[in-house]
Amino acid sequence: MPVGAPVPGWTPRPHPPATPLSGRCCRVEPLDPARHAADLFEAFAADPDGRMWTYMAYGPFATAGEYRAWLDCTAAGPDPLFHAIVDLRTGRAAGVAAWLRIDPANGVLELGHIALSPALRRTSAATEVLWLLLHRAFAELGYRRCEWKCDALNAASCRAARRLGFSYEGTFRQAAIYKGRNRDTAWFAIIDKDWPALDRAFRIWLEPANFDATGRQRQRLAALRERPPDLR
Repeated sequence: MPVGAPVPGWTPRPHPPATPLSGRCCRVEPLDPARHAADLFEAFAADPDGRMWTYMAYGPFATAGEYRAWLDCTAAGPDPLFHAIVDLRTGRAAGVAAWLRIDPANGVLELGHIALSPALRRTSAATEVLWLLLHRAFAELGYRRCEWKCDALNAASCRAARRLGFSYEGTFRQAAIYKGRNRDTAWFAIIDKDWPALDRAFRIWLEPANFDATGRQRQRLAALRERPPDLR
């Protein structure tokens, strides 16, 4: 009778620490509502029609106080473990990302609650923050699997998952109800054997030499993933 491959020497992985990560363009730090809520509300307010909240189970928030109250209730625990994304150009928080469904015994976690202000979208910082978090999960903590889940109708999130190297694994139909409507959930994942090639591609893509004087990328991340390791 077939059985799964052995996992010799496996031990549960550490819970992700609530400590900062720094890159060239951004800093990822544990979210503190007292320090970050006002900056985040202001940054998100630059999305005037609230489209960024369409596929979130929460939001938009009418006032800074309403958003602060939501963070106080939601972002205080170890799972989900919320992070503020600080744009080093301004020194202010401009986005959010979190670890959730953290399963140290099996080495599995999910990357979610990703909310990027208009100022962060389509910037190198937006990619760098996700590389920093993925590097922590695989290289620092030794997790075996990182998941990405989104509403199957959220085309932008599905494209982002594929661009970052997550593999599509299927759609769970009628997985949830939120904001009074159905959600079919698309599942994506990266596993540990995928990470070395992805890490290499991220590092090359994030190098300053990959951007021209206007900040436009010279090589696409997806193209770098497809190249043999000895070619740059």
